[in-house]
Amino acid sequence: MLPNSEQFSALLSTLSADLVAFLPELILAGGITLLLFLRLFPQLCRVHSGFVAAGVVALALTTLLGNGHVTTNADWEPGAFTGLLRLDLFSQFLRGLLLLFTLLLLLLCDQTGIPDRDDSADFCVLLLGGTLGLMLMTSANHLLMVFIGLEMASLPSYALAGFLKGQRTGSEAALKYVVYGAASAGVTLYGISLLTAVFGTGNLVTVTQGLGHMIADSESVPLLPMAGLCFLFVGFGFKLAAVPFQFWLPDVFEGAAAEVSAFLSVASKAAAVGLTARVLLLLQEANPESVRLAETLGIALAVVATITATWGNLAALTQTNLKRMLGYSTIAHAGYMLMALSTLRKDGMAAVLVYLVMYLVMNLGAFAVVAVLRNRTGAETIAACRGLIARSPAVGVSLTIFLASLLGLPPLGGFVGKFLVFSAVYDAGQAYAVAGSPTLEWVYSLLLGVGIVNTVVSAGYYLAVLRSAGLDEAEATDASGHALPLGEPWGVAVYLVGLSIVLLILGLVWNPLITLATSAIR
Repeated sequence: MLPNSEQFSALLSTLSADLVAFLPELILAGGITLLLFLRLFPQLCRVHSGFVAAGVVALALTTLLGNGHVTTNADWEPGAFTGLLRLDLFSQFLRGLLLLFTLLLLLLCDQTGIPDRDDSADFCVLLLGGTLGLMLMTSANHLLMVFIGLEMASLPSYALAGFLKGQRTGSEAALKYVVYGAASAGVTLYGISLLTAVFGTGNLVTVTQGLGHMIADSESVPLLPMAGLCFLFVGFGFKLAAVPFQFWLPDVFEGAAAEVSAFLSVASKAAAVGLTARVLLLLQEANPESVRLAETLGIALAVVATITATWGNLAALTQTNLKRMLGYSTIAHAGYMLMALSTLRKDGMAAVLVYLVMYLVMNLGAFAVVAVLRNRTGAETIAACRGLIARSPAVGVSLTIFLASLLGLPPLGGFVGKFLVFSAVYDAGQAYAVAGSPTLEWVYSLLLGVGIVNTVVSAGYYLAVLRSAGLDEAEATDASGHALPLGEPWGVAVYLVGLSIVLLILGLVWNPLITLATSAIR
């Protein structure tokens, strides 16, 4: 039904404020249009589009940071654009994280030469398009926008996975990604249709309130809404690469360029975690005093987190290809994030946001080192790291810091992230015990133990790479047996050292980040 004059006037009165809050996404859309326009003119196309894309992303990030037009977390209704998007502090945190990562990735691509000048416009259009979809995912307040965001993020990712020309592994990776992604999208859309049919609306707040009351107030939840929720989480699980939806990730990471693998590992993960956290927070808001939700959905997520972290770490132990190893590591880290999400508590959600910031820096740095090895040695294996610290101290030491942070050693940022996640799991067990649920206390205590054991297991493959880089003899030596230098450009060394310093700072000064994450959640 078309709006009447009063409704139309009300829509126009809020439209300007909504557009201001939505300005970073509009800038990205304008940047995509500009890059496509440059492709029409051979003279303009000679300009490396990476610089243009980086400028667009920097402008969008600056606009977001200076944007005060956000709705408060307590102001649930109606949301931006008649309730389609929730442009609150939570989405602002994640949108800023995505834009920052995209900017850093574009700077990395400029240093590593992927893509080349001729293909840079196409690559940047796909990258900005994927980032725009991911930003919509984090702001979605309607099931329709959830699906649109998922698809806008997925379609460019399929093309990016097979972007390298003439490589069979890349084409194979893209094909597998498309097939699995299409199946996931179909299941997710079916779940959305079920939820919309049951509740008569696609508004995420209304749907989650109905589901939360059903789970908390009744012994058995009707089949249709529960099936719809499960199918919806299939799409989230695919983006998270959580078991049993992780099968696509190792092959895609191995076939794609290291820069693209970094985008899929970090940006896609951040948006999926943000969307999942929003849904879980809304479910918890429906009945905050009940432990019934934790005894059902919370335990289910804890089981998935346990299997995901364990499977990812065990599978990574046998890998010789660095991108496959980091792919399985990505699956394991998805398990750690799910551990905090499974608590269904705000401190757990805040811990995940802090974890994502640390994960952005350390995982981007690890894939950047893989890109350097690819360019200088032609290999992306652990063997290519032999004597790396002697051949290139800047790259070797940076790799040591990134992997040590992924392992969770102090005083690096990765330790802070894991400490906060494990602390949130422990606190959840104690809080639910006080609330009268000894079962949940036992479940979260066991989950904490699983997380600690998995951290120890992950040392097996992280330290294997570091042993090769620091203790093994370099394959390339001169007549005197001295390791030949890797010869990386100074820009790459500055980039890697800069990320390493950021990890050290975040590991020492992390209170402001926790305060920011807590504000975004609460």
